[in-house]
Amino acid sequence: MEAPLGEQTAVGYSAGTEGPEHRQELKASDEAVTFMSGIEPAELQKCVFADSLVTVSEGGRELGEFSVTVEFARREQPCMMLHAQSQGAIDDCPCGTAVTAYLTTDLEVLEEDHHEYVKLEGHSVDKRCHMVQRDGQMVIHKVTTVGEEVTEEGMSYPMSVLRGLVTEGSSLLLMRLIALRRKMPENMTFVSLDPGLHIIHTSFRELGQRQLEVGAEVLDVFGVERIIQSMEGSPSTWQCYFLDDGHLASRVQVGSPVTMRLLELPLKAEKVDFKKIPLVWEEDMQMHSKFLDRKEERKADHSSYLRQHPEIRALISDFLQLLLLRKPDDVFLFAREYFTPFASHPADADQEAQSL
Repeated sequence: MEAPLGEQTAVGYSAGTEGPEHRQELKASDEAVTFMSGIEPAELQKCVFADSLVTVSEGGRELGEFSVTVEFARREQPCMMLHAQSQGAIDDCPCGTAVTAYLTTDLEVLEEDHHEYVKLEGHSVDKRCHMVQRDGQMVIHKVTTVGEEVTEEGMSYPMSVLRGLVTEGSSLLLMRLIALRRKMPENMTFVSLDPGLHIIHTSFRELGQRQLEVGAEVLDVFGVERIIQSMEGSPSTWQCYFLDDGHLASRVQVGSPVTMRLLELPLKAEKVDFKKIPLVWEEDMQMHSKFLDRKEERKADHSSYLRQHPEIRALISDFLQLLLLRKPDDVFLFAREYFTPFASHPADADQEAQSL
């Protein structure tokens, strides 16, 4: 396994390391770093919306859904929260991916959780990778479950060697920003991490304008291509096309027979004037007043908690979308199987399952 050169080297917990002669330092280009540091708050404001696409086969058969949501959030500092998910079935086998990322205003990754699964007959695969900034390091923990076999990997990199890091989550917001600008510099090369947790290069380039049919209209769209290098095989290439307002219209991996497409134009937000309805005071006004005061306090407290933890909405959205996609007869059993992997320990999982 290769690790970067620098003042510190990556520390692996379950993977072997090679000698210094095999290590190679990979860096993001100056153009890429400058692009990230030059992002304006007004640009981020324009990126706060949701995308929803349908995954279709070459023959036009719907296979699943793909969605991306971007919101403002607050942790130790104001940040962006991006949640993306892809769910569907291939050959009647349920599969999906979910990414939740917390990013600074210049797209530096504060924390990201990446989950992939494929449920095959008698042989399921589940991969979870969590990374978080801690004490100047990016600490990464990966758990892979194949059937009954569980493999864990740990890795940490100093943030100094991950300057210009782009992950699955941050790449989606980065492309949205590029699409809104309708231009990008040459030599947009960033660093990323491959499935083996090695540092690799990922680059972006313009695909220019083309026309794409969306619903009953033919619209001009702007294309961005992302090329992800690999240490073990050929690079993978993704091509995305965006509408003028930054909404994603098409997403496809080059060579794949599956395409993610926007079937209908997103509805434009309409301003609605809500008229204040006066309260009708009844009987004991003092008690009614105390009730209303307490109600507002609880409402503000709940709203504050939800703003601090936007992942709650993403988690509930994931569950409901998969529930509606699968339509199980036994909802309680389905909920038990869905939420059990989130338990910290097997004992916790058993207790939660029994409570359901």
